[in-house]
Amino acid sequence: MRVALVGLSISHLAYRRHRFPPSVIQHMIWLYLRFTLSYRDVEDLLAERGLDVSYETVRRWVLKFGPMIARNLRRHRPRPSDRWHLDEMVVRIAGRRMYLWRAVDHEGEVLDMLVQRRRDKRAALRLMRKLLRKQGFAPKRLTTDKLASYGAAFRHLRLTCPHEQGLRKNNRAENSHQPVRRRERKMQRFKSAGSAQRFLSIHAAIHNTFNLQRHLIPRSTLRAFRAEAAAQWQAAVATT
Repeated sequence: MRVALVGLSISHLAYRRHRFPPSVIQHMIWLYLRFTLSYRDVEDLLAERGLDVSYETVRRWVLKFGPMIARNLRRHRPRPSDRWHLDEMVVRIAGRRMYLWRAVDHEGEVLDMLVQRRRDKRAALRLMRKLLRKQGFAPKRLTTDKLASYGAAFRHLRLTCPHEQGLRKNNRAENSHQPVRRRERKMQRFKSAGSAQRFLSIHAAIHNTFNLQRHLIPRSTLRAFRAEAAAQWQAAVATT
């Protein structure tokens, strides 16, 4: 059972000196980050509603407001579970082969991700150290695939929790890559490691908020969860 975090302040966004009202800016950022859309797709959706906004303007809004919105959403997420799944996948960035390392809990909450060039013990250590520092507690169970780098990093950190290894056991982490793959195709691959890291960090916060596992809950519960997610979004994009 998750425990909600309380007492954390939210940074209000400043929309002054923008041509469009805050509600329009907030809605366009939500469309782009919530669904697998391109900037031009969002431009077309705006045009259908009578708003003449270029895709470049939408891009600037996402880059300007997206990181702060993501921070606000993360501050009020419930504490994740102590059963963690780690995995890595190959991504092509500017023609180079790189790896996206990802950690999720057993419910699919994205805990952290890291774009790195290598797939070795050093890379696994960097992810685990960042994860432990960010979460502030050690897991009670760690599940990975059979990559030897995980075991070496696990022993180096002297973690005492059980370490399970196996492809099928790590389906939770494998499935968490699917939204990123869809995004990667829509964006025609990431342009740089830095831009990929920034976007995926923002995307993870929005995904955590709106990932409701609708196939596992009754309709009445889904409505309640949707209302809660919408309230979290409205609080995260609140104006000064």
